[in-house]
Amino acid sequence: MLLIKNGKILTMSGANYEKGSILIDGNKIAQIGENINVSDAETIDAGGCLVMPGIIEAHCHIGITEEKKGFEGNDCNEMTEPITPYLRALDAINPMDSAFHNAIAAGITSVMAGPGSSNIVGGQFAFIKTFGRSIEKMAVLEPAAMKIAFGENTKSNYDKKGIMPTTRMSIAALLREELFEAQQYIDSNDAKEFRKECWIPVFKKEIPLKAHVHRADDILTAIRIAKQFELNMTLDHCTEGHLIAKEIKQSGYPAIIGPALSSRNKIETQNMDFKTAGILLKEGIKVAITTDHPVTRIQYLPICAGFAAKEGLGIDEAYKAITINAAEICGVADRVGSIEVGKDADIAIFDGNPMETFTNTLYTIIDGEIVYSKK
Repeated sequence: MLLIKNGKILTMSGANYEKGSILIDGNKIAQIGENINVSDAETIDAGGCLVMPGIIEAHCHIGITEEKKGFEGNDCNEMTEPITPYLRALDAINPMDSAFHNAIAAGITSVMAGPGSSNIVGGQFAFIKTFGRSIEKMAVLEPAAMKIAFGENTKSNYDKKGIMPTTRMSIAALLREELFEAQQYIDSNDAKEFRKECWIPVFKKEIPLKAHVHRADDILTAIRIAKQFELNMTLDHCTEGHLIAKEIKQSGYPAIIGPALSSRNKIETQNMDFKTAGILLKEGIKVAITTDHPVTRIQYLPICAGFAAKEGLGIDEAYKAITINAAEICGVADRVGSIEVGKDADIAIFDGNPMETFTNTLYTIIDGEIVYSKK
């Protein structure tokens, strides 16, 4: 057993503690309270420290776009065929990517990782823990989402090849065609087809579409198509979301905002700003924050949340955007995102607010195991 005591605990589940304790038994949270005394437990004295749920990155390419390895370590985009729903991130994420250590040292305990945006349908994301050597053992939910993409990346990739899609019209048309055929396949109960089986959890609404959308018109096209087929969806990046906040609210879809700590190096990101998350929140939209690692390096996720807090999201909501909101949007809130009895013992301990640059991560705990200690 592991006992954390005397810490300022932000549970993200309603009840906080100025000087509280958490008892971990195995890989689960067993008890939370003001005073917990267990004589035979390993103990962390968190006096004067902030104790919170492990931070969650809701959209990234860690391990699938490896740092330092160039083409040999880049398995993020299969840029030879525009529709590849049957690809699984689980088959390409390398737990040996050095970025996993950076994530752990920043208090990031789990991530949603998967393919990039060069294809209209890129494949299946996986929600994984950041510590481990076996990707199967790290997985929390797999598949966790189906990646789809709109806008510049897909257009530019296939325009160079001289094949569809080269316009936003063809992106939408090819996606509709794929979804139409998938729906027919599922409704028909015919012989199994490998390239269509992957759509079953999407149409059963067990996992969402994960839409790469920056520009306002691309966001609205994604919403239009998802509504046509009655599918769940997350709006990832949502760069111009603040320009159509009411329409997004009406759609009912959540937004994963970012990466705003990067250059406006594309036409579709010209209106990128940290204010977007706060504006969407005020409209009543659930938001999370993303680095889109490696676009912004994953260890700066808490700092990105801090900038969003400064630009209108507020500190309390910024904490939620990298913990419980991210967990709920990713469909894993039954296991992570808050400190509650029975949930996975994924906890980060800091000597201050992690959204401030001088704050240190003191401990990162994943599944009840201390996987990082600054001391």
